[in-house]
Amino acid sequence: MANKGPAYGMSRDVQSKIEKKYDDELEDRLVEWIVAQCGAAVGRPERGRLGFQVWLKNGIVLSRLVNSLYPDGSKPVKIPDTPPTMVFKQMEQIAQFLKAAEDYGVVKTDMFQTVDLFEAKDMAAVQRTLMALGSLAVTKNDGNYHGDPNWFMKKAQEHKRDFSESQLKEGKNVIGLQMGSNKGASQAGMSYGRPREIIS
Repeated sequence: MANKGPAYGMSRDVQSKIEKKYDDELEDRLVEWIVAQCGAAVGRPERGRLGFQVWLKNGIVLSRLVNSLYPDGSKPVKIPDTPPTMVFKQMEQIAQFLKAAEDYGVVKTDMFQTVDLFEAKDMAAVQRTLMALGSLAVTKNDGNYHGDPNWFMKKAQEHKRDFSESQLKEGKNVIGLQMGSNKGASQAGMSYGRPREIIS
């Protein structure tokens, strides 16, 4: 924000650590994906953390990105004809992107906060959200992802197993190894010291 002065002491140290988490190589990969996904009309940012932030700040590029992951006719984010210039409208556009990304399947722990992007507080968190979104798009493999599939790791997918009734009944007869074995063992003849005498 315009009225915010420089950070000193511990605040500056914390901000410095957050800024060190930002990955320039990852920025290049994310820019390539966004341009491949949305088309050359979105342009390209200046290199570096602040250039990346300015490119995404009004929320339009992010909105186009998440809309491109959905089939035609079911776009989740409404994009205005002219990019918003008012601060609250830009933040609202970012919030719409975050809601659409969450609906797409990005978990809350991978989501950035609006101020992380808008005030460039934590651009590494923005990268993390975009990575999670890209990984989901590659994993879904529904034809809406454009770009190199090797840019993102596939998420682990559920492998559901269906057992027949007879298999389930057989399983009830098996004693798991963590239970020990009952073959040839009994507690017959075991004693634990002398019985307690109760004197009245």
